[in-house]
Amino acid sequence: MVLIHGGRFEMGAGGVYPEEGPPVEISVGDFWISRHDVTNAQFARFVRETGYRTVGERGGQTVSGKVEPAGGAVFEMPSAVDDGRPVRWWHFVAGADWRHPQGPGSDLRGKADHPVVQIAYADAQAYATWAGLQLPSEAQWEYAARGGGASGTATAQAAVAHGVPRANVWQGVFPFFNSDADGFIGTSPVGCFPANGYGLYDMVGNVWQWTTDLYFPSHRYPVGLRSFDPNNPNVPSRVIKGGSFLCAANFCMRYRPAARQPHDEGLGTSHIGFRLVRLATPNGAPRAG
Repeated sequence: MVLIHGGRFEMGAGGVYPEEGPPVEISVGDFWISRHDVTNAQFARFVRETGYRTVGERGGQTVSGKVEPAGGAVFEMPSAVDDGRPVRWWHFVAGADWRHPQGPGSDLRGKADHPVVQIAYADAQAYATWAGLQLPSEAQWEYAARGGGASGTATAQAAVAHGVPRANVWQGVFPFFNSDADGFIGTSPVGCFPANGYGLYDMVGNVWQWTTDLYFPSHRYPVGLRSFDPNNPNVPSRVIKGGSFLCAANFCMRYRPAARQPHDEGLGTSHIGFRLVRLATPNGAPRAG
């Protein structure tokens, strides 16, 4: 883990997506944060030692008001626009879980060092508890993502520099064409793109990451509010950060520290993972809690 010395900063941004504002002054204390997302190999060890079954494996989660069987949400690239009907690229797939992230027939061969996905919020919390660590708050995550100086609107590690991909994001026209310029259509191994100023990998791109914050479409919200996603108002939602391999300049330019989205805390997907933090004691030594 990497020790991040806390401080005061302006969280959020204006002029990009409305939910990123208004910017607010906030302070964070010292904390340690994982260099990279939790990998398939790390999560597999947790499962072996505890017998844990994820929300997606157990089933019974409610998605858009409907109780679904075991499974998760999977991105499927549409081939074309059909008969003027709205294009859909997310589908709930029965049997999709962390071992089978694209559904039955998919597996983790050759992906031990890729970030684990198909992880609901409760699954990430369970892993954190087992590890004696925590999920980051939105403020901790964003402070770390800036790498010691980047603004919220810039990337802590530019997604593309001089025509060379520096993060795992979508190249091409989303959702119909991905040129694969960075060498990956889906997830990539952790740490294969340059680290930010703090030595942290994949703080933008690859997979979105859970935070502990309940979602509200602004950085100024009523105290005590549970969560509120205008597009999914009856479902508890958490803030996810960092963007993913599906973020593209023409659709979801959220591979920036200030970018944020809501996500149903009970639904795993093929593009959301997590990393962990640990509070620092006054002398800099890490501790859980």
